Amino acid sequence: MKLFDQDFPDAKGTPLAERLRPRTLDEVVGQRHLIGEGKLLRRLIESDQVSSVILWGPPGTGKTTLARVIARSTRSNFAAFSAVLQGVKEVRELLAEAKQEKAYHGRTTLLFVDEIHRFNKAQQDAFLPAVERGEIILIGATTENPSFEVNSALLSRSRVFVLHPLEPPEIEVLLRRALAEPRGLGDLQLEADDDALAFLAGQAHGDARVALNTLEVAAATVVGKRITLETMQEALQQKALLYDKGAEEHYNTISAFIKSMRGSDPDGALYYLARMIEAGEDPLFIARRLVIFASEDVGNADPRALQLAIAAQQAVHFVGMPEGRINLGQAVTYLATAPKSNAAYLGINEALSEVRRSGALPIPLHIRNAPTALMKDLGYGRGYSYAHDDRDGFTPQEYLPERLRGRRFYRPSQRGYEKMISERMRYWEEVRHRSADERGDPEKGT
Repeated sequence: MKLFDQDFPDAKGTPLAERLRPRTLDEVVGQRHLIGEGKLLRRLIESDQVSSVILWGPPGTGKTTLARVIARSTRSNFAAFSAVLQGVKEVRELLAEAKQEKAYHGRTTLLFVDEIHRFNKAQQDAFLPAVERGEIILIGATTENPSFEVNSALLSRSRVFVLHPLEPPEIEVLLRRALAEPRGLGDLQLEADDDALAFLAGQAHGDARVALNTLEVAAATVVGKRITLETMQEALQQKALLYDKGAEEHYNTISAFIKSMRGSDPDGALYYLARMIEAGEDPLFIARRLVIFASEDVGNADPRALQLAIAAQQAVHFVGMPEGRINLGQAVTYLATAPKSNAAYLGINEALSEVRRSGALPIPLHIRNAPTALMKDLGYGRGYSYAHDDRDGFTPQEYLPERLRGRRFYRPSQRGYEKMISERMRYWEEVRHRSADERGDPEKGT
């Protein structure tokens, strides 16, 4: 019970966000999709029928609050601990106590695990037998995507409830409540300008804890009894972007970045580039993504794209930040506005699939290496035409294994430079057909 030893503390030394933590469902602000009238989680809590659940959401959205509300409403034995502060040894002790509680008193233990993602998947396995035997009902709280961070066996036995960032009007409700309630800042009899509260509500990015603790700083530093916009801006200092290099928002941002460039939207691409830079993303990680994008999404529609992406990577490595943002910005806008083709990307993938499917098919004799007399006698290299002997630099002959004759892995688009490549390939195909006609080849060289 260490996490909840001081349940709903009112002591003035306790952070404001802790003092104001809701005690009942009706006090909870936000998450109406889960705990509004008639909603599933509300019905489960009110009827004390909560089964194993994972509460997933950004910081400051009410995961621990909901666990505390459940703790007050359940008839089960309740235990809680934090994966940050305690380890597997404590887990084993707690599970042993839960087993005894079930055996001797017939009571299930409701176990709250804060930041469950801090346990690796092997450590999470420890909960599974107790869940299956009905000795514990697990409530896990995580800021990370449970699909990646929670053991699949445990996840399949739990219901996931997704908590959303609070909307600015909801955060304003909390701020006004904090100014009015005695267990908050009510005793100080402070007033706050509407624009100050609106500013903080907007800059908190859905995190109630950030909003309340910033308000507490403003209250401690205000001159007089009125919190102005300037006071609030000074208290907030600098907003912290919601971006964790190992978390879901990292992948959401890079996904939006790549898709903006693929969709030829330089403004969107610059915006997400700025988000990553401001959040402290490794600029070389961004540069690597640009190099991949240049081949995967631009390809031969503009062969200069790969050159520019490599140049940007080298420039960022040489120059460093913050000036490297200029090199990244140039590369991003070029790639976003370049003609797009994924033909080369699709081509190598299709060729790899064929190799995995058909294996090492015999290479045609005429393009095999013939370094010895024996190999020449066996026909290695016989009939090979040296392309540079032709005035056009092209001689019609087959290069694919016989079983794959006529297969095309690379299908250039009609965009950018690839349009010229496509026309060249059509010309070569016509030459093959003419050559086949002259030889009387029934396959027409295809």
